[in-house]
Amino acid sequence: MSQTVPPFAELLAACQRSAVHLETRDVYGVVEEDEDFAAWRDGRMYDLDDRPSWWNNFHDSVADAVARGVVMRRARVVSEPVSEYIRYEHSCTPQNLAAGEDVRWLPRRLASDLLLPGNDVWIFDDRLIRFSLFAGDGRFTGDVMEDAPDVVKRHAEAFEAVWQRAVPHADFRI
Repeated sequence: MSQTVPPFAELLAACQRSAVHLETRDVYGVVEEDEDFAAWRDGRMYDLDDRPSWWNNFHDSVADAVARGVVMRRARVVSEPVSEYIRYEHSCTPQNLAAGEDVRWLPRRLASDLLLPGNDVWIFDDRLIRFSLFAGDGRFTGDVMEDAPDVVKRHAEAFEAVWQRAVPHADFRI
């Protein structure tokens, strides 16, 4: 695995066909989200019609990629009942949708017979993986890259298996 990890926006900008993201954790402790998560806990809900209040560089990168024809899909494997963090993610998912992502949810109880990666993954154009590494408490610890074709193929197959079973965001209730 390579130790040089380009920024996400750079990886997505180089993407031509597809970018998929498989999330498998019930808790994330991403520093960039701490303020929003705390505000959500205090009852703040974003108004999708007030785009300047929530739109950020990530959404710009996604919208630019989608405008170029890149298909962006995100699948989340979650425990039930869902964690507080997953409730937060669910409430923010309309922002992902507005940027152009397609998002689905798979209850973990329906994934028992699937082989899933040990870490969250982004797969770009079925040729490159960015693994996201997290500590046990959800803190982000780093990313590593992988481009070995057999590894990429196995992870892309795992994503597709989840995607086929997962529930579209509009139909997933928590």
